[in-house]
Amino acid sequence: MEEQLITNVEVDEAEAKRVRKEKLDGLVSAGQDPFTITAFDKTHLSAQIKADYDSLEGQTVRLAGRMIGKRIMGKASFAHLLDGEGTLQFYVRRDDIGEEEYRAFKQMDIGDIVGIEGFVFKTKTEEISVHVQRLVLLAKSLLPLPEKYHGLRDTDLRYRQRYVDLIANPEVKNTFVLRSRIITEIRRMLNEEGFIEVETPILNTVAGGATARPFITHHNTLDIDMYLRIAPELYLKRLIVGGFEKVYEIGRLFRNEGMDVTHNPEFTTIELYQAYVDFNAMMDISERIFHNIAKNVLHADNITYQGTELQIAGKWKRQSMNDAVLEYTGVDCLSLDVQGIYDACREKGLELEPGLSWGKAMAALFDTYVEENLIQPVFIYDYPVEISPLAKKKPSDPRLTERFEIFIVGHEFGNAFSELNDPIDQRERFMAQARARAGGDEEAQMMDDDYVTALEYGLPPTGGLGIGIDRMVMLFTDNYSIRDVLLFPTMKPRK
Repeated sequence: MEEQLITNVEVDEAEAKRVRKEKLDGLVSAGQDPFTITAFDKTHLSAQIKADYDSLEGQTVRLAGRMIGKRIMGKASFAHLLDGEGTLQFYVRRDDIGEEEYRAFKQMDIGDIVGIEGFVFKTKTEEISVHVQRLVLLAKSLLPLPEKYHGLRDTDLRYRQRYVDLIANPEVKNTFVLRSRIITEIRRMLNEEGFIEVETPILNTVAGGATARPFITHHNTLDIDMYLRIAPELYLKRLIVGGFEKVYEIGRLFRNEGMDVTHNPEFTTIELYQAYVDFNAMMDISERIFHNIAKNVLHADNITYQGTELQIAGKWKRQSMNDAVLEYTGVDCLSLDVQGIYDACREKGLELEPGLSWGKAMAALFDTYVEENLIQPVFIYDYPVEISPLAKKKPSDPRLTERFEIFIVGHEFGNAFSELNDPIDQRERFMAQARARAGGDEEAQMMDDDYVTALEYGLPPTGGLGIGIDRMVMLFTDNYSIRDVLLFPTMKPRK
């Protein structure tokens, strides 16, 4: 008997939709509209049947999912079902389901959602399958899956139509399953350590807590402009003032900035604050978060990212920003004034933007010549005060702050401070930021009088930490672009 192989062919999408719509119209006219079906009582998923075949062989099961392949062979056919945990073959025979139902099955299209009931068996080729006794069309697919949808690589289509991407590329779904498990593991660890998860406003009257350009919206009832939050920091520290000693929030932030492989305008972070500790404690917590994810989610001590093995387990390197700049440029910023830094750069052939302050000059050298070299996990600490308006000054050198950032594979993954709790110093720094903003710096922070008032009631010594969840997921799932770990990344609309 000659075998007929049913595959997707390159046909005009509009024509394919017309043909499928005619099939749907026929079903509706015959009183068999699939969209009137409200539920299907499943008993198993495909992965369960494969894992428990020995106990399920010969047993009746019910599954539902998308039909992603069909092979017609006269009076009997094979097809494949894609459900929430994988794929499974099913076998349909005319003599089992009846001639009319079998004819209806042959009219079904790749992509249709079906429910099947039958007994578990193995074919002659030892493939675990379901021998169908009943088959129900649950939803009609009016658009065909893309040609050669297995292994779909059109990134624009994948990001715009993630629902197609998830069908076409099973590994994509695994990325987002791992993302969920990573966030669950972070919550588990912090909850066990006594942290309380809280929620703070996304609509803010002041865009504070970070150096970034905000998105602006308008509140009609109050008739005021508001900002989508760029950070929850100032609200979380208000809670420390109010008596909470350990708080955290996992949530969405919004920054009206550039887009590249590590930046998206909306992104997810975790921020946590603990009273009576400093930034050294935040280093310890950071290590525990990353270690626990590697151990409990990936079941590994170390990981490989884009071909580079990373030592996640154990203590991470801790290096001051000045020492890192000295190592990679030969410029010792701490021993020089700002003019001395510029002179040293000229001697060494290093380019540095003119007109920078001392702290911004050191930070610029770090960004340009150091950051890309930081492959293994490292804490870079002692940041200049000019770029750290919310961090406590270093007692031994007031030019610097007790702040660190986490760097892995040349990218920043986290930011932490010994939090500034002096309300007088904080007001002065806000004023300096406000002057910079008035001078045209759209990323400078705004004056937040209420936050200063909170500090005047007394903020205990506090350590604070923020980690970018999206970049963390990129790292642990070995994805190069942030768009690959966001279900629906920001895209420019098609014309």
